[in-house]
Amino acid sequence: MQRRDFLQLAALGGGAVSIAGLAGCAHRAEAKQDEFYFVQLSDIHWGFSGAPNPDARGTLPKAVAAVNALPEPPDFIVFTGDLTHTTDNPDERRRRMLEFKQQIAPLKTQTLRFMPGEHDAALDRGAIFKELFGPTYYRFDHKGVHFMALDNVSDRGTSLGAEQLDWMKAELAKLDPQAPLVVFAHRPLFPLVPRWDWHTRDGAEALALLEPHQHVTVFYGHIHQEHHQQTGRIAHHSARSLMFPLPAPGTAEKPAPLPWDPAAPYRGLGWRGIEQEPDGRSQLAEHPIAGGASA
Repeated sequence: MQRRDFLQLAALGGGAVSIAGLAGCAHRAEAKQDEFYFVQLSDIHWGFSGAPNPDARGTLPKAVAAVNALPEPPDFIVFTGDLTHTTDNPDERRRRMLEFKQQIAPLKTQTLRFMPGEHDAALDRGAIFKELFGPTYYRFDHKGVHFMALDNVSDRGTSLGAEQLDWMKAELAKLDPQAPLVVFAHRPLFPLVPRWDWHTRDGAEALALLEPHQHVTVFYGHIHQEHHQQTGRIAHHSARSLMFPLPAPGTAEKPAPLPWDPAAPYRGLGWRGIEQEPDGRSQLAEHPIAGGASA
C-alpha cells in the first residue's frame, strides 16, 4: 500500500485527518524491511449504555465495517484495552467479552492482538480476560519491527509491577537497541494527569528501561482522545475511543464522558491506521468512527 494511497484513503473518511511522522520509528537507512500497516482500535466499552452514546451498540459494528472496507487489509489489528465496560458481576463480564468477540468476528483481518483495560481486568486481575484472549502482556516481531504489549491495568494500583518490569528488562536485553520498537499500553506510561488515573505508578521505571533503545514509539488508549507527548526520545500517541470522548487533560474536576451532540454524532470517536514505510518512518492517520463505507 503506497503512502499516497493511504493518505487518500484517510481523507475519504470524511473527518479531520492528522498525519504525523513518528520520530520513534525512524531507524538506520541500511535496514531493509517490507512496507506494512496496522490498525489500532481502543476503548470499545462494549456493554456501556447511556446518554453519552445513544448508539452504544452501533459504534463497534461501524468500525468493523470501516476497517473491512479498506482497499488492502492491515497486517494486524491491535485493541489497546477496555474491550468491555466495567461490571461487578463476573458472569456479566464474561458475557460482555464473549459478545465483543462475536461483534469483531466479521473482521477480514485474521491477525488480532488484544490487551486489557482496567474495565476488563482490574476487578479480577485479568482472570476472565486471560481465559478468553490470552496473556495480558507479551512481545512479538513483525517485518523488522519489535512490538511489546504491556499490562498496566490488572494491578488496581495502576502499576506494571516488579514481575512485569523484570520481564521487560529480560526481553529488551534480547533486542538490538538500534532497531525500531513499538510499545502498546492502555494507560499512559508518563504522568499525564495522575489525579485522573491517567498515569502508571511505576511508568518511570518502564521508560528508563526503554530509554536506551534509540527508536521507541508508544501507542496507548484510556484517555479517549488523540494526544501526543514526547518524553526524552520516546514518542507517545493516544487513540480515540469507540464509545465516548473525555475532556482534555486536566480541564475538568473529573474525566466524565462528554455529552453526545445530536448535531455532530460520533464527534470525537474514531480509530487509526499506522503505516510503516520501507525507510523505517511511520505515518499515522486518524479515521472517524462513521467514515467510509459505514457512514
